[in-house]
This record gives sequence, C-alpha cells and structure tokens, in this order.
Amino acid sequence: MIEIFKTTENKKLQQVNEYTKGCWVNIVSPTESEINEICSRLEIPVSFIKDPLDEEERPRIEREDGQLLIIVDYPCITQDDAGLPIYETIPIGMIFTEECFITVSLKDTPILDSYKKNTKKEFYTNKKTRFALQLLFDISSFYLRYLKQINKITNETERELHQSMKNKELYTFLALEKSLVYFTTSLKSNKVVLDKILRFNYLKMYEEDKDLLEDVIIENTQAIEMAETYSSILSGMMDAFASIISNNVNIAMKFLTSVTIILTLPTMVASFYGMNVRLPFEHNPFAFIITLVIAVCLAGITGFIFWKKKYF
Repeated sequence: MIEIFKTTENKKLQQVNEYTKGCWVNIVSPTESEINEICSRLEIPVSFIKDPLDEEERPRIEREDGQLLIIVDYPCITQDDAGLPIYETIPIGMIFTEECFITVSLKDTPILDSYKKNTKKEFYTNKKTRFALQLLFDISSFYLRYLKQINKITNETERELHQSMKNKELYTFLALEKSLVYFTTSLKSNKVVLDKILRFNYLKMYEEDKDLLEDVIIENTQAIEMAETYSSILSGMMDAFASIISNNVNIAMKFLTSVTIILTLPTMVASFYGMNVRLPFEHNPFAFIITLVIAVCLAGITGFIFWKKKYF
C-alpha cells in the first residue's frame, strides 16, 4: 500500500495521487511491483525500501547517492497462540530524498495516525527533518506508553497469582519478560542511531530541531531505564513466585504424608484384630469398642505430635 500526502499552502494535509516536491510517501507492506515502481520514479535504491521490510533488520543509518536512510524500531502489540499480549518491535524506515520524505514499514502503525489525520502540531510534509524528529519522538513516547501498560498488566497478574497460583499467570509473566527484552534491545539500538544523528550531522537542523532531537534522546533514555527496571522487577517476581510454588508443593506433600501416617495406625490395629488367631479381648463383649478406642487414641496422639511439630 502506498499513500501520498502533502501539506497545502493553507497548511492543510491533503492526500494526493502524484509524487510532487515536498510530499510525504507512506509505504506499508508493498508488493514487488509497487517497490519497483516507486524506486524507478523517485530514483532510490531498492535496498532502501526492502531493508525496513525485514523484521530482523537492525536500526542504522545509511547514505547513498545523496539520499539518506534511517531505520529504527517502533513498538507494536501482538498476541501469542494462547491469546496473551506480546509487545514486539518492528523496523520502520525513513528515507530522505530531494523531492520527498518516505516512511516504510511492514505493518500499519498507530504512530502515524496523528500525522495522517493532521492533528499533529507544527507538522508539514515539506519540513523533512522536523517531520523525522517528530516521528522519532512519538516512537519513544509509544515505548513509554506500552511500558506503562506492561507494568499495569504485571501488577494485575501479581494480584491474581497471590490468590490462584495458576500456570496462566506464569505464562503471562513469561510473555511480558520476552516483550521487555525486545524493548530493551530495540531502544538501545535506537539510541545509537540518535547519537549518530546528533554527532555527525546527518540531517540539516536548525536550533529548534536540535532541541527536539535532544528531547527525543531524553525520552529514549527514559524508556531504556524503565524497560530495564521493569525487566529486573519481573525477573525477581518470577523467581520469587517459583520459590513460593515449590514451597507450597512441599507443604502439601508434608500434610499428605502426615495424614497418611495418622490413617495408617487405625488400619494396622484393624488388621491385627482381623486375624484368625487368639487375640486379647476376643471374648470381651466390648472388644470392638476397645479396639476402636485404641485406634482412635493412637491416631489422636500421632496427630497431636505432628501438630506440635507444625506439620499441619
């Protein structure tokens, strides 16, 4: 899918059908024919389009024939086979040409919605550097938003684990820990790209643009710290709950063993008095009651001893 937008003279965003100077081209999961068509029309390398479409592509900056490609990772939400939320990261490419600014991604992202709907302040398609920095800032903000969601899910799952100790909650923790690993890795890679933009002047920036880039770096750094903090907390919680579950199993086994021993004593007494040999009290009319009292006393004494030793 290829969408073309351009800011008009009255500062309104309009979707157009032609590639004109100062336009924004948004490419989402393009076909091979669309890739060839746009590369031929705008004279950009095919790799500039195909590289951001690779889910394993790492964030980087590349310059070729006066054109610049910036690839960073942005966060997105998916679900696993069990329906549990997984927060992943997907590359998005930003291409700077003399004519236009191009964004390339494998999936449609809500990060670009505010731009398409023209609700973003100070957004103009012809100001490519400002557009790119605004987009980088929004990507970092989405990381922070999703990290807060992960923290909320973690707290809710923790409360459920205190009550149920089911495998479902542990699987949720595993999915969240996996998401945090994705986030931390991608955020650190994005930070390298941002530092290169700041140090090597890949983009022509005014003073306001430099201030915006510094804000992006601060936002990205904050997201890294939050991801690492939540990852450490989640890892510690999983270890703690694993120990709790193991301890609960030990307590249950100790209880069942104690009950088995207590029930074994009456069984032994009944077995002895069930033999076809001469036994004490065999001619006593109260033999059954006496036998029952002995069995109950033995079980009661054993139970009392176990209770004193806190086996229950």
